[in-house]
Amino acid sequence: MRPLQRGKEGRVDWLEQTVLFFISLAANVFSAFAGGGAGLLQFPALIFLGLPFGVALATHKVASVALGVGATARHWRERSLEWRFALFVLVAGVPGVLLGATFILDVPDQLARVALGALTTGLGIYSYFNRQLGLEYVPLHRTPAGYVIGAVGLFLIGVLNGSLTSGTGLFCTIWLVRWFGLDYRRAVAYTLVLVGLFWNGAGAVTLGLLGEIRWSWLPALLAGSLLGGYIGAHWSIVKGNRWIKRAFEIVTILVGLKLIF
Repeated sequence: MRPLQRGKEGRVDWLEQTVLFFISLAANVFSAFAGGGAGLLQFPALIFLGLPFGVALATHKVASVALGVGATARHWRERSLEWRFALFVLVAGVPGVLLGATFILDVPDQLARVALGALTTGLGIYSYFNRQLGLEYVPLHRTPAGYVIGAVGLFLIGVLNGSLTSGTGLFCTIWLVRWFGLDYRRAVAYTLVLVGLFWNGAGAVTLGLLGEIRWSWLPALLAGSLLGGYIGAHWSIVKGNRWIKRAFEIVTILVGLKLIF
């Protein structure tokens, strides 16, 4: 596909907006269902369609905020979140997001991507061979020491979220499942609302101030992210933990392989 071209008035035409919309819709439906991974399709597609890496990263981050809005609208109706715990996840992760977004535009990322890809693939394999992981809600590590270690983990995931583009929501999902004992449905709800809306929002603002955003592409991307987030969140609520677990494993392996190759 040829790179998207601006019209004479500096706007993207309707055909190109349609292409962007469906790319964003597909990426965010699967991301909202599996608990992360929108960058698997959306971010490389923006590069393939003509954006430089830094511009594509900032544009993708802004569009991903709408994923959180759509998912929040659906999960709010289900009362899926404990808001004190949600605030903890938010406070622990956002400083890491700001730190990662501040430095990524000046850091070569090829080695980091390969390492992250191998680790992300490992997450899917780990979940697959732990057959009962995330199928039941069994709260763990709800002690001061447990919260401190959990906050450190969320901070480091926030750094990855601010600096890289694919798979970091998946890390948050598996961390909430493995360390805090959430089932996949609850963990995905926290990831979509907090990572999708607040972490990505903080990263988008930082990258927007430091870099460049392709504003003319955002209407279609935002619409696809908003609708995709709502649909994917609805599927995750309806289908339940076993389906979400399988989707998580498939998406983590695909994201990991994409990062490596």
